[in-house]
Amino acid sequence: MQLGIFAKTFVRPTLEMTLDAVEASGLRHIQFNMACVGMTSMPDRIDVDTARLIRRETERRGLVIDAVSGTYNMAHPDPEVRRAGLSRLHHLAAMCKDMGTAVITLCTGSRDPHDMWKFHPDNRKADAWADMLASVEKALEIADHYGVTLAIEPEFNNVVYDAVRARQLLETMRSEKLKIVMDAANLCGPGQLHRIGDKMEEAFELLGEHLVLAHAKDVTEDPEFRHVAPGKGILDYGRYLSLLRQAGYEGPLIMHGLDESEVPDSVRFLREKLDEL
Repeated sequence: MQLGIFAKTFVRPTLEMTLDAVEASGLRHIQFNMACVGMTSMPDRIDVDTARLIRRETERRGLVIDAVSGTYNMAHPDPEVRRAGLSRLHHLAAMCKDMGTAVITLCTGSRDPHDMWKFHPDNRKADAWADMLASVEKALEIADHYGVTLAIEPEFNNVVYDAVRARQLLETMRSEKLKIVMDAANLCGPGQLHRIGDKMEEAFELLGEHLVLAHAKDVTEDPEFRHVAPGKGILDYGRYLSLLRQAGYEGPLIMHGLDESEVPDSVRFLREKLDEL
């Protein structure tokens, strides 16, 4: 496994300066975000010149775009919001080849109308699941057309809130274009961290063969539940990395949820853990 990072961890005024910062960190793998070219994460339109600029500048520095963020609220209570998100996904997928990537990460969404990453009690209801399924089905039509892979992850605050739900989604869709992002820190919510080891084991048993990307962040409840930089929480990274290897995963380990100032320490921590394997 090679270490990588969300490119938007490095906040710079231009694409070139952002990629220079990635290169200077010693990392070569990135998950890209359109915010790095001064757009919203999911812009209404992406012109081909911009897409080709992204590819040219990343390749010039020897960087690899393993995935691009395509998150929108696939379970938003307003169908017009879901429709608009799908339209933006269509434009992003159309530019992936020119950008130099073939994986788009998604968010299965929340019934919260303002924040797709925020828990809402209606996320567990049948109508939220049905709306999310309809969104994924339409997104897969786009993926098939443009030859890209869509990647979702079990996220406690979302409609697909655990590995069981993620496996159910995979079995319902039955598409080679739908894969999994594994992020162990997202498998538990507040008050559940004592179960995180069991949750990891369950996730790899149900989803290990479907992984296309792995994320690296950490989680803590001291003094409150929050996500932190790798190595600064309670996640057993030795176990996590071992499970990734046992699953046959050979892709990048993409860091996020950290400040730029924390990157060097996180890189050292993860490299030490990888060396221990």
